[in-house]
Amino acid sequence: MKKIFCLLLLPVLLAGCSSITNLTPSQYPRESSGFYRVEAEWNSRRSTILPDTFKPLVMIGFNTYPMQPVPVVQDRWEAFIPVSGDTNFVLYRYKFDFEVNAISKPHWDSLMSPEYSLTVTDRK
Repeated sequence: MKKIFCLLLLPVLLAGCSSITNLTPSQYPRESSGFYRVEAEWNSRRSTILPDTFKPLVMIGFNTYPMQPVPVVQDRWEAFIPVSGDTNFVLYRYKFDFEVNAISKPHWDSLMSPEYSLTVTDRK
């Protein structure tokens, strides 16, 4: 019975080993380009993640935008998201997809952040 309990507890323990931290300010002044930089930090103690399969995304509704590594800084990712000129507010979240090395065969896993808001203000 103890072995079964330990096996059931293992996914709960592994899920707490990774985190996403939003590094984006909650407000930006309006840019003529309509694109705004978002940045997140990825922290994980999971040694089973296959690094070549790591795919971070920014999600706005059902639209996804790929993230790129921030130069010189490890475990930070950035993307430029569009915000139309008639919109002052956007909700977004981060999703990090990755493949995990498992005993039988590798499988896909992911971690999703809570939803964040970005306010775009008109310049005065």
